[in-house]
Amino acid sequence: MAKATNSLPRTIAAHAILLLYTVIALAPVVVIVINSFKSRNAIFRTPLAPPTAETFDLIGYQTVLGQGDFLLYFQNSFIVTVGSLFLVLLFGAMAAFALAEYRFKGNTLMGLYLALGIMIPIRLGTVAILQLMVASGLVNTLTALILVYTAQGLPLCIFILSEFMKQVSDDLKDAGRIDGLSEYRIFFRLVLPLVRPAMATVAVFTMIPIWNDLWFPLILAPSESTKTITLGAQLFIGQYVTNWNAVLAALSLAILPVLILYVIFSRQLIRGITSGAVK
Repeated sequence: MAKATNSLPRTIAAHAILLLYTVIALAPVVVIVINSFKSRNAIFRTPLAPPTAETFDLIGYQTVLGQGDFLLYFQNSFIVTVGSLFLVLLFGAMAAFALAEYRFKGNTLMGLYLALGIMIPIRLGTVAILQLMVASGLVNTLTALILVYTAQGLPLCIFILSEFMKQVSDDLKDAGRIDGLSEYRIFFRLVLPLVRPAMATVAVFTMIPIWNDLWFPLILAPSESTKTITLGAQLFIGQYVTNWNAVLAALSLAILPVLILYVIFSRQLIRGITSGAVK
């Protein structure tokens, strides 16, 4: 009884801290969304108030969808993000399986070398990356962005998935080998289904930086046909005048894919995080 009484204040304190963090994290998103439905004057006069009958205005969304090529920017971001995620999860899972399953000389050093990609920001190599893309003729192409984001996401993917794949039963894999399954079939049919929560976690943590990135699209693909949604939103930001209605509307639309992905993979994401915490 005394133990339960002592744990109650701790539980309340923990929930209060989590609630405060949630409010701080969601407040900017809420402000962006509610102001995207308001007139320009209302944005500056009452930025924290929800839209009313007098302040409600869809001019921002009309501007975004009517001017520029917002749908093209959205399509480019979608292609880059999906392509990068596919390559990161495919090659990252295969590399993680090799590191976790096969023991060879330098196995540990290889894992540490790949982990360096988590600690060293890829932006430090921007000049070298740009020179490489120029020499390869990939500037102003979506392929350049996909390659960079794949290299950016692989270290974290390998680091997380290798730990989960070590927990897969060796008896299950040995049974598959006895039944005549190749290593590829063991990987795709037996191992991957068991690490889906971890892959969902990697997908969410990999997608958000790719979708929100402005640095590499600005440097590697700034042409009109290859602009991403974050770069396209900069069209409404001028040196002297900024169309805040359009900017907020564009940002609100850019948030939707991340929210949809989280709703789809939320259960897998929570399972992947809690499994890592329990381990």
